[in-house]
Amino acid sequence: MTSTIRRGCFLDTGTLGSDIDWTPLAGTLDHWRWHHHTHASDTAARIADASVIVTNKVVLDTDLLAAATQLELVCIAATGTDNVDLDAAAVRGIAVTNVRDYATPAVAQHVFALILAQATRWHDYAAGVRRGDWSRSPFFCRLDHPIEELAGATLGIIGYGTLGRRVAQLARCFDMRVLVAERAAADTVRPGRSPLAQVLAQADYLSLHCPLTDATHHLIDADALAAMQPSACLINTARGPIVDETALAAALRSGAIAGAALDVLSVEPPPADHPLLAADIPNLTLTPHCAWASRAARQRMLNAIASNIEAFLAGQAQNRVD
Repeated sequence: MTSTIRRGCFLDTGTLGSDIDWTPLAGTLDHWRWHHHTHASDTAARIADASVIVTNKVVLDTDLLAAATQLELVCIAATGTDNVDLDAAAVRGIAVTNVRDYATPAVAQHVFALILAQATRWHDYAAGVRRGDWSRSPFFCRLDHPIEELAGATLGIIGYGTLGRRVAQLARCFDMRVLVAERAAADTVRPGRSPLAQVLAQADYLSLHCPLTDATHHLIDADALAAMQPSACLINTARGPIVDETALAAALRSGAIAGAALDVLSVEPPPADHPLLAADIPNLTLTPHCAWASRAARQRMLNAIASNIEAFLAGQAQNRVD
């Protein structure tokens, strides 16, 4: 590819925020159109004459790619590629790139924020202080919620890529025992890994870091939840559909597991009637898919997109997923 590319279109800048430096990306092309948010009905018109498209979550399907007749490059502002039809892009000779490993520190610390919330119940105690519970107490402290220590507890990890490894590293700093699950359909168990059934049965905290595939869709279903200890907690910062959310709601209500903390849901943003937004589900913490979103991580993301575009203009295949 030569320097003939001049028109860029970023479809959902709002997903990266306004508190980072956009200069590196703005300088890659002569002309950019920036859209804070793009509704599906507006996508076709916005990309019609674009040579480079950047999208975080806006879907680019077969029809949209076919209509973008000037399109040379799609930059996904994420690691996951499920919002772009890669086969359709390949047929049309459209290059597709993503960004990898930009949010590892942010996600790993969020995982432990969720684990620590489950272990210490600090958020419940803080809410009680605001209600006046401490002021009314005859004692110097409150013991309204169970407090557990991470030292000696077992952390089960499903998905042992860059993120899984960083979470394991942090767990060992807390003197936790780490069990890494082998893939569910594997014929053999690799050294350093344990059968999934063992991990489910022994984990005090189970943290998900695997990609969403046909094999991992609803991997944590009613049977998997039933196999966990009643004292166990589920942590999901991967993808929502890895968990059967209706089954999880039932497991929490029945006490089949002790708690769950999720940063992702199957539909985002979730509808008001989402099964995990019900008010009667005990010991469930939800955060709005923000584990990745430290300012430093978002800046690394934007810088990497700029680097991907510059590499493409120079004829280099960097972070290609097509």
